[in-house]
Amino acid sequence: IQETNSEDLIDLSQIDFQQLADRFDKGRKRTEAERLRASIARTIAYLAELNKSRIDYAERLEKTVADYNAGAINVQLYFQQLLELAQELNAEEQRAVSLGLTEEELALFDILTRPGPDMSPSEEERVRKAARDLLASLKQEKLVLDWRKKQQTKAAVRTTIARTLRRDLATLYPAPLLADKNELIYQH
Repeated sequence: IQETNSEDLIDLSQIDFQQLADRFDKGRKRTEAERLRASIARTIAYLAELNKSRIDYAERLEKTVADYNAGAINVQLYFQQLLELAQELNAEEQRAVSLGLTEEELALFDILTRPGPDMSPSEEERVRKAARDLLASLKQEKLVLDWRKKQQTKAAVRTTIARTLRRDLATLYPAPLLADKNELIYQH
C-alpha cells in the first residue's frame, strides 16, 4: 500500500453524488469514472491502513475495474458500481463514530465480531467495552517502544490480551473461537 498523505485524501462524505452523476452524463464518461475510481482507491488505502478488515473494499474495487477492463460491464454500469462503492465507503468512514469507538478500537471490535457469533445489542456493547478496555490496558502498560523485540514484553502483551478477553467475553465466545480471536488481535 502506498503511503497516503491526509492532505491528498478526498472526503467522500463531501461529494455530491447527484452532481457527480450529472457531470458524468454531460461530459467525458471515462474521465469522470476514472476520477471517481482514483478517489475511491485512495480512500480505501487509507481506511485499510487503519483497519485491515476493510481490505474487502479493495477487492471489490479491483473486481469492478477488472470487469470493466474485460468489457463485462459498460462505462455507465461501471460508474454506477463505483458510486455505490463510494457511498458504502462513506458509511464505513462514519461507522466508528456511530459505534462510539476510535479507529483503533474499531479495528479490535471488527476482529472480535467478524466472523463471530450472532449477538444481541447488549452483547455487542460488551464487545465494544472489551475492545476499549483492552486497547487502554495495552497502551497504558504493555505497548512500549520496540515491544516486539523482547520476549518478555511480547509475552506480557499476549497475556494481557488473553486475560482481558477471557474476563470480558468468555461467556459470548466458545473457547476455540476466543483463542483464535486472541491470536488475531496479537497479530494485529
